[in-house]
Amino acid sequence: MAEKTIHFKSSTKFTGIFNFANFYKFCYDWMMEEIGMEFIEESKYAEKIKGDEKEIDVKWRGEKKLTDYFKFEMGVDFEIKMLKEIEIIKDGKKIKTNQGEVKMKVKGTLVKDYQGKFEKTALLKFLRSVYEKWVVTARVDQFENKIGEDCTEYLVQAKSWLDLEGKQ
Repeated sequence: MAEKTIHFKSSTKFTGIFNFANFYKFCYDWMMEEIGMEFIEESKYAEKIKGDEKEIDVKWRGEKKLTDYFKFEMGVDFEIKMLKEIEIIKDGKKIKTNQGEVKMKVKGTLVKDYQGKFEKTALLKFLRSVYEKWVVTARVDQFENKIGEDCTEYLVQAKSWLDLEGKQ
């Protein structure tokens, strides 16, 4: 069985004006193009309508194979509350957009032996522990740092996008 270790867990919150569809697309595109994730699943997309407001919960999972032994998994959870459609004037024109609250959680995990190659016998399990402790220690540290950097940058970019969108 693959060993999973969480190396990043953080969240951000925003309240204001933003276009939900554009934000959703931005976050998806950044995850795929800038981080290089392969989109695995959207395990949840739930909408609740309360009058003229919506609550939306979304859960994504992506992965990026680092080597034949290591893999980076990223989980992103969105909680959107009090989302409603509004009209604003931008450049002298009325446009429809959204207003609400966004809470975004990101989790970055390093997965070792994700193919389970070292789980077949007791000898292979022993060799795995030797390999991880003595051979690839520095590489594990590099991967853990990269996971933290990628996840941090992802949250920063999402928050920046929301901040810019809200000021326009």
